[in-house]
Amino acid sequence: MTATGGVGPAHTSSGATDLLAIERAAARGWPAFETATFEGWLARFSSGGSTRANTVAALDWTGSDLGAAIGRVEAFYRGHGARPRFTISDASQPADLDAELARRGWERGGDHVTYAKNISAGDATPPPSSVTVERRDRPDGDWLAVYLATITESRRPVAPRLVAGVPHPRAFFAVKREGRVVAAGLSVLDGPLASVQCMATLPEARRTGAASAVLAAIEAWAREGGARRLYLQAEGENGPALALYARAGFRLTGRYHTRTL
Repeated sequence: MTATGGVGPAHTSSGATDLLAIERAAARGWPAFETATFEGWLARFSSGGSTRANTVAALDWTGSDLGAAIGRVEAFYRGHGARPRFTISDASQPADLDAELARRGWERGGDHVTYAKNISAGDATPPPSSVTVERRDRPDGDWLAVYLATITESRRPVAPRLVAGVPHPRAFFAVKREGRVVAAGLSVLDGPLASVQCMATLPEARRTGAASAVLAAIEAWAREGGARRLYLQAEGENGPALALYARAGFRLTGRYHTRTL
């Protein structure tokens, strides 16, 4: 971990119930093209690219035969010509799922983290006076261009369709310089929770306050919508991003990784 001061143990003041609510909201806030339910688990398929939209969200276990349920997951993904994959978080059920997948030889993916913060009751920290953030109700072409420029090539073919399918209430945020979008973000309102998603900043605009301004604008919008808590999910080794989020008041709430057959 390269973030300043390290990540340390997960913040537990909100408890496991808070994390489960966040994980459920995250699944709803980035819907897949096709889904199926197996013993309470949500299997998601979106023709490759995005990990979240192509894995099983194992958050609500209602079954009694773990092996049989895993077999049904394998059949679902193989039927789509895809490798079966789970997202395993601190909220995943049943508790022995990760160990069982490891025993069966499923490969463990890299570490990711879930961060969250309480939305302040008063005004959020204002962005730098030199930064103006636009709020939009749809992913316009210039917003999408910045987002696509900062994700891996394998995710680009399906990303526009995934972004377009993000549920309402939602808002897209953009920072412009010299008539050009240089930083972007997205938030989805889900009851008391609001997400921070699709954060993207072009290289020439990094360390200029653009990303911090997007975060402040998202928090202000979420407060207007009645949300009490912001959350985000990120790669565990993305030190610069995690340092940015820590400065904005986010704290570690949980961890997750994938298991792929």
